[in-house]
Amino acid sequence: MEATNPATNEWIDSYEEDTASDAETAISQATVAFEEWRKTPLRKRQELLANAGNVLRDRKRELGELMTREMGKPIAQAVKEIEKCAWTCDHYAEFSSAYLSEDGHPSPPGTTVKTRYDPLGPVLAVMPWNYPFWQVFRFAAPSLTAGNVGLLKHASNVPGCALAIEEVFREAGYPEDVFQSLLISSDLVDDVLEDNRVRAATLTGSGPAGRAVASTAGENLKKTVLELGGSDPFVVLDDADLDAAAETGAWARNMNGGQSCIAAKRFIVHDAVYEAFLDKFVSEVESLTVDDPMDEDTDVGPQASQSLMEELHEQVEASVDAGATLLTGGAPLDRDGAFYPPTILTDVPAGCPADSEELFGPVASVFRIESEQAAIEKANESRFGLGASIWTEDRDRGERVAANIDAGCTYINQLTKSDPRVPFGGIKDSGYGRELSEAGIKEFVNSKTVWIE
Repeated sequence: MEATNPATNEWIDSYEEDTASDAETAISQATVAFEEWRKTPLRKRQELLANAGNVLRDRKRELGELMTREMGKPIAQAVKEIEKCAWTCDHYAEFSSAYLSEDGHPSPPGTTVKTRYDPLGPVLAVMPWNYPFWQVFRFAAPSLTAGNVGLLKHASNVPGCALAIEEVFREAGYPEDVFQSLLISSDLVDDVLEDNRVRAATLTGSGPAGRAVASTAGENLKKTVLELGGSDPFVVLDDADLDAAAETGAWARNMNGGQSCIAAKRFIVHDAVYEAFLDKFVSEVESLTVDDPMDEDTDVGPQASQSLMEELHEQVEASVDAGATLLTGGAPLDRDGAFYPPTILTDVPAGCPADSEELFGPVASVFRIESEQAAIEKANESRFGLGASIWTEDRDRGERVAANIDAGCTYINQLTKSDPRVPFGGIKDSGYGRELSEAGIKEFVNSKTVWIE
């Protein structure tokens, strides 16, 4: 596997790809490790997770720079990603015992009935490049602490990150083979998932990848959690704080170079405030600094690869050809690296890429609507259903709109985000299952009823 810096298109390093035989060995080692790990007291597993959080904090600059080199995330955002991973370790180190405590049930006199939560075994995690540490830790922190063992198949453009995550767990004191990174190609994923020793899988990624994993897992009757794409609506109602909405909206669309499933992508703005919001939004977007991702002052770095940038630009061009109006941005920057500027499209025709597809980069589609009900209908016409952001000064109104939007999570007067304290996941083509909080740690356990007569 070759790692290339998307800011310069320069080669970073080569990594030897694991073979089918290597994967078989890893599964065997994981199976053996599980039998001991599941017997490890929960308190000990929590202590080790706390250690992992400390390792992440101690190495946050080093790991952040690795992330920036491999996929282009601005360094300040990369360091914050490592800090968020550490926070998630802290959260499950503190709350796993409460999340996994046995639940009692009504039962006849003289009997005791309870549910206990037992680990499943080796779990395969197929993870993406856009948040190369966070996506892994939001799976690994709860799953390992529940007593499972992890096999990571990371994206092929972040092999250094994959191996560094394995090192973090090792440095934290985890037993050998409780967490392993497999540098395998995508065509070996089915073989791993079909192995009867692998008990479940989680995937964050594209719809086609999710369907492939779900299909194989379904044929083998294995539990899956899928977090797939999104085309999140950012709804600005006529009583919104426009300054706050524009400032947050610019960041919600362009953070991480716009390469986020839960980025605000479709800005649905009430006609009464459309022009005023758009003026403020354009100003906020144009104020963002696009530059070297190793510079602390950079807001938007490169896209993760040249090919991804070219695909994004083709979607923009197709949308403009269909009749969309380009307000700012809209063409690759004339410099080395895969740099694409923050872009805004208005007058977006139905069915063009900016309306119906996920634009995985710093491109905002803005729609004018005439009523609250029209905003709800526009938000829901997407095949995706991951997150939504609603802006209004009336919290009751915000809750009413949120209740009618088809999404796994809705935020009122805040950008859509993931947080270890609350469940995260989507519906429709954005996947199923939940990560984080109590719901996340219970995805990969056997909820076992125990009746004692």
